[in-house]
Amino acid sequence: MKKPVSKAHAFWITKVGQGSIKTENLESASTGWCEVETLFSAISPGTEKLIFRGHVPETVYKEMRCPYMGGTFPAPVKYGYSLVGRVTEGPTKLLDRIVHILHPHQDMCVVRMGDIYIVPDDVPPSRATLASNMETAVNAIWDSQITDEEKALVVGFGIIGSLVARVLIDMVKVAVDVLDTDPVKVRLAEEIGFSTILTEDALGQYDVTFHASGTGLGLQTAIDSLRFEGRVIELSWYGDQPVTLQLGGSFHSQRKRIISSQVSYLPKHLRSEWNQEKRKDLVFSLLKKELYDLHITHSTSFHQLPEVFQKLNNDYNGLAYLVEYQ
Repeated sequence: MKKPVSKAHAFWITKVGQGSIKTENLESASTGWCEVETLFSAISPGTEKLIFRGHVPETVYKEMRCPYMGGTFPAPVKYGYSLVGRVTEGPTKLLDRIVHILHPHQDMCVVRMGDIYIVPDDVPPSRATLASNMETAVNAIWDSQITDEEKALVVGFGIIGSLVARVLIDMVKVAVDVLDTDPVKVRLAEEIGFSTILTEDALGQYDVTFHASGTGLGLQTAIDSLRFEGRVIELSWYGDQPVTLQLGGSFHSQRKRIISSQVSYLPKHLRSEWNQEKRKDLVFSLLKKELYDLHITHSTSFHQLPEVFQKLNNDYNGLAYLVEYQ
């Protein structure tokens, strides 16, 4: 007998600047699919705030779609891309396994088995929600081709910037400073073990800067902080917001470069030896360290998401935002 259709609850941006929890039908898992009961998901504040505000340019609607997204931009839309849960229906070998999935915020979901990643036993489910942002950080470091003899600066201490700084130290063993104009974020960076620097002291001091502030001013600072032939790795996504830069100073004469980094594609120079599955293996090997728990600064219950997104829409000076379902 076919299992009765069950109900799932998901967070939807119902219109620009407004969200709610909606109920939807959840079909039984068929061959090649499995059912997952959500334990945690993570909000990626920068990207999801822009989507909540309706700032996705129409020209990139297709590129900005995430797996299992519902609706269309700008709204109504169901969006999110880091969910961790327990398999409740599917092959015996998967039952009760903790898995990570690129999926919007939802308390139950049915997903393709090929889309799940089994979380190692020594990575707590809450910490595993960092995996998607960690892949972004790892990809940016690969894009930079930084060596351990170079000096790095991270401009913008949000979840992406903080993870880039941590992975640079953890994986590449380079000297890293953090720069942010928000005193609260500067204090947070210092509290969790990073060296910080003022804008005026950073000028012309670095071989590589990683920009993750989401502002034109931050990108300008990242450019101006470079030495001769230095490179900016641009991680910020601005949506439909224009960015103004002053490139008449040191940018041209000192042969500086701006390199876009985006997680969907591996750097060209690594594609013959790496793939996305191997990258995720690397991410979860890094996430075995308790230090990464320091990057989860806020948490909320799933049913409070409409109120949380209203707060994010105004201001947010933390790192990862964990969503709890049980």
